[in-house]
Amino acid sequence: MLCIAFLIPHFSFLVSSCARMGQPDGGWYDDDPPRVLYSVPAEQATNVDAKKMTIYFNEFIKLADPTQNVIVSPPQLEMPEIKATGKKIVIELQDTLIPNTTYTVDFSDAITDNNEDNPLGNYTYTFSTGEQIDTFEVAGHVLDASNLEPVKGISVGLYADLADSAFRTKPLLRIARTDGRGRFCIRGVAPGEYRVYALQDADANYKFSQKSEMIAFSHQTYTPSAGPDTRQDTIWRDSLHIDNILTVPYTHFYPDDIVMMAFQEVQTDRYLLKTERKDPDRIGVYFSYGNAQLPIIRGLNFDADSAFILESTPKQDTLTYWLRDTLLVNKDTLEMSMEYLMTDTLGQLVTQIDTLELVAKTPYAKRLKAQQKEIEEWTKEQEKRKKREEPYDSIFPVKPLVMKYEVAQSMDPNRSVFIESPTPLASLDTAAIHLYSKIDTLWYRAPFEFHRCDSMLRRYEIVVDWHPDTEYSLEIDSAAFIDIYGLASKPYKEGIKVKSLDAYATLQMQLVGLSEKQVVAQLLDGSDKVLQESHMESDGAAPFYYILPGTYYMRAFVDRNGNGVWDTGNYDADLQPEDVYYYPREIVAKEKFDMTLQWNVTERKRTQQKPGKIVKQKPDQEKKRKQNRNAERARQLGIEYVKRAAY
Repeated sequence: MLCIAFLIPHFSFLVSSCARMGQPDGGWYDDDPPRVLYSVPAEQATNVDAKKMTIYFNEFIKLADPTQNVIVSPPQLEMPEIKATGKKIVIELQDTLIPNTTYTVDFSDAITDNNEDNPLGNYTYTFSTGEQIDTFEVAGHVLDASNLEPVKGISVGLYADLADSAFRTKPLLRIARTDGRGRFCIRGVAPGEYRVYALQDADANYKFSQKSEMIAFSHQTYTPSAGPDTRQDTIWRDSLHIDNILTVPYTHFYPDDIVMMAFQEVQTDRYLLKTERKDPDRIGVYFSYGNAQLPIIRGLNFDADSAFILESTPKQDTLTYWLRDTLLVNKDTLEMSMEYLMTDTLGQLVTQIDTLELVAKTPYAKRLKAQQKEIEEWTKEQEKRKKREEPYDSIFPVKPLVMKYEVAQSMDPNRSVFIESPTPLASLDTAAIHLYSKIDTLWYRAPFEFHRCDSMLRRYEIVVDWHPDTEYSLEIDSAAFIDIYGLASKPYKEGIKVKSLDAYATLQMQLVGLSEKQVVAQLLDGSDKVLQESHMESDGAAPFYYILPGTYYMRAFVDRNGNGVWDTGNYDADLQPEDVYYYPREIVAKEKFDMTLQWNVTERKRTQQKPGKIVKQKPDQEKKRKQNRNAERARQLGIEYVKRAAY
């Protein structure tokens, strides 16, 4: 709701006695925003041919970061010069003026007075190079398609050209920029039919030219219109009390409820990001995008045949070449050629051959010196122990292979145990892995499955059908794992207690309102992180088990291609991102609590779905008007303070 102060240009204070006369110490705060006195050319002037405009104010003003906060429409390919000096703002456009066009310079809240930072608030300067001013507006929101977060600072624009190619070949016709709520309002729109696009413009050409740019598009067309309407504006006596609610007539512009779902395309252009040898035993190769055809390595000062063990990420965009031979590990510089596929300027994959010189970050001599120092210190310590007739070692101990064990002492029944090796393994002995369960007072062998995690060279999983409220013991013998450099693991033992079913809640989420059958529901924590997933069953149910007490949230996405993961869109393929929805309320889970909830997924608009507590992009914190400070001060002193219009 807008305060009446924004609607009537001149105001005065009415301060009357309620408890006692007098003013707060130091007097009242200045709570008046700056006022526009006049401008050259005049506001809403027509037939303008000058590219320089000056706006004069009643007091000294400040203009916050005009490059980011001030939007000129139609968009300017050459950045205009906008400066605040004293009591005026000077605008100098660099582009040639377009005939018969309405220009708007949207300052939003960037203009404040010099002393108290009172914002002028949503000020737009308008003029036309033709005979008339176009006054229609087009408004709505831009949300991140993947998580319904408001997208702040993205440009939203119109095309009168309804061809799909316009977004690629022409600059946007008129633009606005979203605020902290993801809200945009494009002003000065002429009558006609338009398409709306959003663009995070990386190269300032106002068209979609780079895959890295976040975009939103729709084939829907809009015809702007306007009509009379009323709204209720609240006048606050102070921060706690309402003085009056007024019904105010205004012109309502349509459409004002457009929702654009923004996304970034998959970055399929392939190029080499970097190569490095941070550790002497491995070489890292990083690409912008993976490819099934892996690079061909040829050694120039070593034999590359069978020299490496390759570790790859699932997308094959990050490759780690582990050196098998310690002689190569100790070699400070490795020279090699690498043949790989890269994207050329035409977007085609071509063969590229690079010559690489990879130097170990720590030279072998330095590593050897550190090892010798360690041996010397150990020898001195053993000699001291021998003199004191204490137990001592006569042989320097071999370093063990330090495995990483991910074992929860308090285990959820649906969790696994994970083991990760710091280096690739040469061998592992599953017979050296033992799991025991305690029944009454006796320990018995418990069955389990052991396997390597998919697409992960050094990570392994132990899958167990855990029995609730039962104790287990995981025991691993020494040398169960031996890496490619001959290092062996130490023995390991960990007690595990599986929680009782009474510690959990279960949730049956019944999804309605969707025609699609392939839907994935996700249980989220307070940071929007996925804790559990459930594929919607044929009856619309998505079950979740073993939920610990706490507050949770829920989202779902339409798994259009059935691959189990959310997929982004593609403009050239006319492919929108997969639809995402949020359950609009918190889900409170309690021990021994079975919940069944019904969720009409499409009942609410996307802008009203995501619970505010997990929205990361919060609305812009409006600068506190000094009127609030005056009102609070007056309330504390028992003085009535009402800001009213002067008639």
